[in-house]
Amino acid sequence: MAPGVGDVAPDFTLPGTGGRDYTLSQYRGGNVVLAFYPGDFTPGCTRQLCSYRDDFSVFADAGATVLGISPQSVESHERFAAKHGFEFPLLADAEKRVIGEYGVGAPLIGVRRSIFVVDAEGVIRSKHVGIVGVTYVKAAEIGRVLDEIGSQA
Repeated sequence: MAPGVGDVAPDFTLPGTGGRDYTLSQYRGGNVVLAFYPGDFTPGCTRQLCSYRDDFSVFADAGATVLGISPQSVESHERFAAKHGFEFPLLADAEKRVIGEYGVGAPLIGVRRSIFVVDAEGVIRSKHVGIVGVTYVKAAEIGRVLDEIGSQA
């Protein structure tokens, strides 16, 4: 069963940009935004991740780490990140194991555009799983969740 708000976020380790592996539990003590997206270089995903790049201060000011996750290879992620200058790592879930654990898999596209905000204790504080289309959760909306978490800490 997919985790929901109030559940401990399933831990994982995935390879990513920057030539290293990323483990969710290593970020305990700080907030993490998990941004699942269908694919590198696609119009909707490019628009979404570039908007997070452009509004990165929303995440940085809240002390939050952003991790992009999709099924493409690290090599594809490296090219995508280099082309668009992303300040956050992109993680490769080629086997879709983490995508499955979070319940965001989708037929045809592989993964639904989804956002999970995980607090400093590793608890999911916000979850949005896209149904269809290229709409995405804007940085300002994620920022409001991060502000709420900060004011409750």
